[in-house]
Amino acid sequence: MPKMKTRSGAKKRFRLTGSGKVRHSAAGMRHGMSKRSQKMKRKARGTHIMNPSDAKIVKRHFLPYA
Repeated sequence: MPKMKTRSGAKKRFRLTGSGKVRHSAAGMRHGMSKRSQKMKRKARGTHIMNPSDAKIVKRHFLPYA
């Protein structure tokens, strides 16, 4: 059986923590910041832990060797 390929887009967007959880950046922070509330901008800073049901998909299909 050949090796599975890691999705190139996924390896740029997601990282795993030491315990195996998936970290990701918040959406909606690229442009148009003047429309967004200060609360939304503050909460979207940094990285977040992905929902376990979504993380399962990412680990199984997009990052098979992570």
